[in-house]
Amino acid sequence: MASPPTSLVFKVQRRQPELVSPAKPTPRELKHLSDIDDQEGLRFQIPVIQFYRYDPSMKGKDCVKVIREAISQTLVFYYPFAGRLREGPGRKLMVDCTGEGILFIEANADVTLRQFGDALQPPFPCLEELLYNVPGSDGVLNCPLLLIQVTRLKCGGFIFALRLNHTMSDAAGLVQFMTAVGEVARGARVPSILPVWGREAFKARDPPRMTCTHHEYDDVPDIHGTLIPLDDMAHRSFFFRPTEISAIRRFLPDHLRKCSTFEILTAALWRCRTIALQPKDPEQEVRVLCIVNARSKIVNPPLPTGFYGNAFAFPVALTSAAKLCQNPLGFALELVKSAKADVTQEYMRSLADLMVNRGRPHFTVVGTYLVSDVTRAGFGDVDFGWGKAAYGGPAKGGVGAIPGVASFYIPFRDNNGEDGIVVPVCLPAPAMDRFVKEIDGMLKAKAIDLPPQTSTSFIKCAL
Repeated sequence: MASPPTSLVFKVQRRQPELVSPAKPTPRELKHLSDIDDQEGLRFQIPVIQFYRYDPSMKGKDCVKVIREAISQTLVFYYPFAGRLREGPGRKLMVDCTGEGILFIEANADVTLRQFGDALQPPFPCLEELLYNVPGSDGVLNCPLLLIQVTRLKCGGFIFALRLNHTMSDAAGLVQFMTAVGEVARGARVPSILPVWGREAFKARDPPRMTCTHHEYDDVPDIHGTLIPLDDMAHRSFFFRPTEISAIRRFLPDHLRKCSTFEILTAALWRCRTIALQPKDPEQEVRVLCIVNARSKIVNPPLPTGFYGNAFAFPVALTSAAKLCQNPLGFALELVKSAKADVTQEYMRSLADLMVNRGRPHFTVVGTYLVSDVTRAGFGDVDFGWGKAAYGGPAKGGVGAIPGVASFYIPFRDNNGEDGIVVPVCLPAPAMDRFVKEIDGMLKAKAIDLPPQTSTSFIKCAL
């Protein structure tokens, strides 16, 4: 169920980082981020990694040269990425479109793609070598907004790794940019989807008025010392095929068994993770933040095609540790469903207003687990000319302004060709051992047969 840490070690030789700027002159202007983009919880760098196999049809083509040139051409359209963030009054962020460029690193590794194993999934060995943190480059302000490293492999394949300042884009926006680079790399002169700034769609009203409840931004003191220490972290990935999802559904009452995979998996992981962390106070409030893509919620007017900013919310499900751990799985699932349903167009407007009213706060991290579903984002479909990625998506779990809090749901196909979801999890080592046991126990346990009249409050998941 859980992927063991890999022992693969290899050497990477890098050339000096360079700045890749737009291939043509671009407008010099200030472009304001939206009032959702510049919240504290997005002021960090997020890593993405793509693995590509050797393609005989591309023989004689250098992946580094092809991608570098495609980036330069694509930045003509996505020129804000070539600028730098500045901060104005009220912590307002804006892009100074200087045209300076993004950081680009050319590298070679003495390893083949096959040596990474058949199951390409986080955590990846030597990630810090495949996505080198250029000293002084990882700040939010006055730093490159993108860092890209292309590493050639001995087999002719390559690794494309990217680090994005999250205030600029969410997963959908980033994939839109990467897809554009891929199209240009394959010969297109213009991306099929032209970028639209459109950040005014998430601009606070004047005057701001919070019309919805936003418990995800509650100010919660860490009186129980629940924030995860960074010096004893274990990173593991868990693969859930339809078989495993069905095993979890067995413990749900009939009216909840048709809930989405995201909802069911989130409820199960949240519950197992809380049990594994062993909260000291059973009455401690615990919460799960479910990232919800709001693009389809914005209807009046709709977001323009080509919008590549952040367009999501962090609706929260919260309860006490005791209630979460002692109640059946359906209890957690109902909370998750309710939280997701909170996100509407008015909710997003209220969220933008909150940011202005409260100084762009960070979401609550005390007792928090955050999950982000990127199964439909399209990372694996990005094609630079060598075909689709063997793996494409987040480089690791636990990333964020507060490390250790987040997990991603990533599409994955196993060695048998069966599709499923990989979930990287980051926990203290002792808690990780308990988490593995909880997950395995749930999947191997037999469901309890209940009479039709039985209340769901008596359903017990065998954990």
